[in-house]
Amino acid sequence: MKFLEHELAYRRATALSRREALHRMGAGIGSIGLASMFNQPVAAASSANPLAPKQPHFAPKAKRIIQLFMPGGPSQVDTFDYKPLLKKHAGERPSIVNRKTLRNTKMGLMPSPFEFNRYGQCGKMVSNIFPETAQCVDDICFVHSMHTDIPEHAGGILMTNVGALQPNRPSMGAWLTYGLGAECDDLPGFVAMSPRAKPRGTLANWGNAFLPGAHAGTYVNIEKMKPDAIMRDLKNTSLSRAEQRKQAELLTQINQLHLERLEQDQQLEAGIQAMEMAFQMQFSVPDVFDVSKESEATRKLYGDTEFAKGCLIARRLIEKGVRVVQLSHSISGYDIAWDTGHGNIVDGHAELARACDQGIAALIKDLKNRGLLEDTLILWGGEFGRAPTSEGAKGRDHDHYGYTMFMAGGGVKPGFSYGATDEFGCSAVENRVHVHDLHATVLHLMGLDHEKLTYRYSGRDYRLTDVHGHVVHDVIA
Repeated sequence: MKFLEHELAYRRATALSRREALHRMGAGIGSIGLASMFNQPVAAASSANPLAPKQPHFAPKAKRIIQLFMPGGPSQVDTFDYKPLLKKHAGERPSIVNRKTLRNTKMGLMPSPFEFNRYGQCGKMVSNIFPETAQCVDDICFVHSMHTDIPEHAGGILMTNVGALQPNRPSMGAWLTYGLGAECDDLPGFVAMSPRAKPRGTLANWGNAFLPGAHAGTYVNIEKMKPDAIMRDLKNTSLSRAEQRKQAELLTQINQLHLERLEQDQQLEAGIQAMEMAFQMQFSVPDVFDVSKESEATRKLYGDTEFAKGCLIARRLIEKGVRVVQLSHSISGYDIAWDTGHGNIVDGHAELARACDQGIAALIKDLKNRGLLEDTLILWGGEFGRAPTSEGAKGRDHDHYGYTMFMAGGGVKPGFSYGATDEFGCSAVENRVHVHDLHATVLHLMGLDHEKLTYRYSGRDYRLTDVHGHVVHDVIA
């Protein structure tokens, strides 16, 4: 504390006179004008909380988003895109599918091994491996005409979560917290979770890249599901909370003094925010991740799988004001779980669906019952789909030409299907939606114009959708 007293005394002794201050302001006003010309923020004497809630560009439909990410590529024709002609033409190789898997031209069309049934008032056809999600189709908006740039996992996953094929751009979650902030001060604005394995690309999927560090997602491995072990080193066994608070305040004061001398230092500003957040999180994280505090009926609704518990935690996080939650589906030691479809769609997809089906449905129902679904957007899907042709006896290869994703709540049309693939489910042919279009639509639902949400870096203005993307207004209620 003596250091601070000496520092403050020094600053009083070296304070500027009014005449000198006016003299220096002459150049300062010019720099403000120059900064505005180049769209650069002007350095402030002290940094405001970068995660403080911000006004959107226009009235939003959704205030928060939960992304249920299925890395590996779920097969559209075995889940939500019913193609009865696959059975009629089984084993054939029509020219319409020759754009895919040319190396396996002897492999013909493979019917889905799963039964499809009609559900809900909308009459949606859904595979029997998703019986619980099927009960919620009247609250879901299916997009059957998705397509992306590359049929390779690492690039496809980056395109889905980052909007680029390189890991040097901010993730969608980081862009959302940059544009909107968060509604909590003791939890991150963006939380990424998975049981066991991180999705391929790891940090890039929730990273901030060149955006300020406060907008990076915080990753949590929820395998063990012990609140005290969710994040490492949260507890300080040497100091009481009051002593920690004094220590944190002292460090903040010292860093603020240093920041005033530097005028602007993004890394130091991020460090100040990170230390404050770390102090708050040691008390808030064990609480929000403790699902035992939920009623028995709620826990039973979600089920006992790791993914289902992640869905319940996602609901608890958004209730606390977290803006973005990304929950990735994974299995032990395998970061692209749905890629088991290469060798065995029958057993692999059925097992993966069992692990997540009840949790997905419970999340939709629970949010609806609590009045949260109308302004919470749920986004489900992988980085691409799978081909309607066979690969070996029971498997399917990657397919980026046409696949299915779905949304629920957050201002999208319920009980609605948009776009279509061809008669065999290989390529999007009607109302095609690129990943850039999906991102533009998500931002629009959150009240953000994807062309205006930009950040100037390295001499150019960047945005999530780069120079692409169109809002799909037809899916908006």
